Amino acid sequence: MNGGHCRAPDAENRTLTSCSLEKMCSWMLSCCLALQHLAVQASLLCVFHLLLLPSLPEEPPHAQATSELLARSLFACGISTVLQTTLGSRLPLIQIPSFEYLVPAMVLSSHPSLSASTDRNGTAVSSACPAPHCAVVGSRAASLREVSGAVLVSGLIQLVLGVSGVCGWAARRCGPMVLAPSLSIIGLSAYKEAAFFCSTNWGVALLLMLLAVTFSQHLGSCRLPFCAWSQAQGSSTEPSVPTFRTFSVLLPFAGVCIVCAVLSHLHIPWETLDPAMAQLSWANSTFRAPWLRIPYAGEWGWPLLTPRALAVGIAMAIGCSMNSVGCYVLCGRLLRAPRLSPYACNRGLCTEGLGSLLAGLLGTPGGSAASIANACTTSLTQAGSRVSVQISALVCVVLGLSPRLVGLLTRIPLALHGGVLCITYAVAVGTGISYFQYADIDSGRNTFIVGFAMFMALLVPWWLGAAPAHLATGWVPLDLLFLSLLMVPVFLTGFLSFFLENTVSGTLEERGLLSDLVLQKPGAGYHHPHGETGEASQVYGLPAWLRRLLPCLCKAFPCCFLCPGSEEEEEKEEEEDEDSHVPEEGTAAPGEGTHLLSKPSSGESQLARRPSETEVPAWHTVA
Repeated sequence: MNGGHCRAPDAENRTLTSCSLEKMCSWMLSCCLALQHLAVQASLLCVFHLLLLPSLPEEPPHAQATSELLARSLFACGISTVLQTTLGSRLPLIQIPSFEYLVPAMVLSSHPSLSASTDRNGTAVSSACPAPHCAVVGSRAASLREVSGAVLVSGLIQLVLGVSGVCGWAARRCGPMVLAPSLSIIGLSAYKEAAFFCSTNWGVALLLMLLAVTFSQHLGSCRLPFCAWSQAQGSSTEPSVPTFRTFSVLLPFAGVCIVCAVLSHLHIPWETLDPAMAQLSWANSTFRAPWLRIPYAGEWGWPLLTPRALAVGIAMAIGCSMNSVGCYVLCGRLLRAPRLSPYACNRGLCTEGLGSLLAGLLGTPGGSAASIANACTTSLTQAGSRVSVQISALVCVVLGLSPRLVGLLTRIPLALHGGVLCITYAVAVGTGISYFQYADIDSGRNTFIVGFAMFMALLVPWWLGAAPAHLATGWVPLDLLFLSLLMVPVFLTGFLSFFLENTVSGTLEERGLLSDLVLQKPGAGYHHPHGETGEASQVYGLPAWLRRLLPCLCKAFPCCFLCPGSEEEEEKEEEEDEDSHVPEEGTAAPGEGTHLLSKPSSGESQLARRPSETEVPAWHTVA
């Protein structure tokens, strides 16, 4: 095919491309992968702001404010990504404001003015406004400042959850019957937004999806002989990478953008915008934003820390923490990396909290969360390079200093945003479904847990979105807290599945706790399910220079939940944790239990099947 040659698909199933998490690839290849991540990240940022800005109080459109707002978000996301890949979980994860930030922010900004209250029937009524923000009640600036206050609160709560070790503790108790519906609903929760943007031109969106599917699946094993990349270290040269698969998102994205640009230049109408979509479109703006503007805290006013912002910030923190833990699990599985340790999970949440704090101080309406779309892009391209993600983060920081350059992102056709959501979030759905293989899905217990959790996660948000006045407690902040939580499908699925999984009796085999997933130690890799902790330390461990600086601090609170004192201590803690979960003989009926993810006994462990090198890689969780 055009001078290329194809290899057997089986040759590509066991490992990623030459640009993997542990291996250094050439700078040219890393820059191309970084550009691919940047395209997906820019699309998601545009989706977030396009959906949020119309919910703010109506004011004359101000292109400069919109462009600068997008630049500030990009700047904060770049810094948060650097922290995540260097000091956090160390997974190649891009940071963006996720939908778990969007829903509470829309609930807060679309609610009546800051001085509004509700009567007994839940109807909003006006009341006297206290100083000092009465002069700006109902304005867009005040709404943005209040949303920024909620983001600031969420960052503080995420930081506390990570430092205290709560995130790692909870994540260790999530089995297959919690992860499967949660990851599936993370992908399904974006279908409305995807259809909304695809409706601007289904032809453009379908063209993007067709090219992405063709490149990543049908031409996934094809290699072009002229695409040989030299190693970053040494003089050896890597064989030509599977070009179509490695750039299965970047090439369709760039190609469709070029087609749309040509059609626009020829004055051929190709984008149809109804009144609702026309309100979202900002591509007709001609305001000339500044070339250089360094963002700093308080430039647009300090965040408003109102009771409403506090309530919504709590909901943001809970929803985004669940989303991020799911993204850590998803990324680890897609990269076939060793199982994520609680220390890496806690560090990841801490860095996201720091990123949200920065975003809130800069006045952006969204915090920092792991990008599901970029993690799924790694699965499509089979190239998980930490260096490429860090390069993309540095580019984001540079672009964030230039609102004029960031304004170019507003020229991306809206239909491309919908296409990107379709091809990326579909991978999350499939990955979640794949976890069902580790549990007995034919069991009536498991069938009910999965069906009930996922059904309610889709039903409750739709019901509350159609009639939010049905939820009225008499106190506005409490109403906003419940609305912000119950309208996030990830929270509903995670809470219901976790509660039912750990309270409804079931055998260990039925719950999937005798699978290779649970028996595998955190240090184990794909080919060595009971290997030493060194492999996990290479992937998730802190940089060597930082470990040398913090040998003593890791033993003291709160750093004891962020990094182990040594690999030996970490392994000892893991063994003690496993022993503490082994049920004593005679304490429960055989095969039954309602305690949190009990570990199988030694006799049961020997009954578990052992994976072979030709089987599907063992799943990787933060358990």
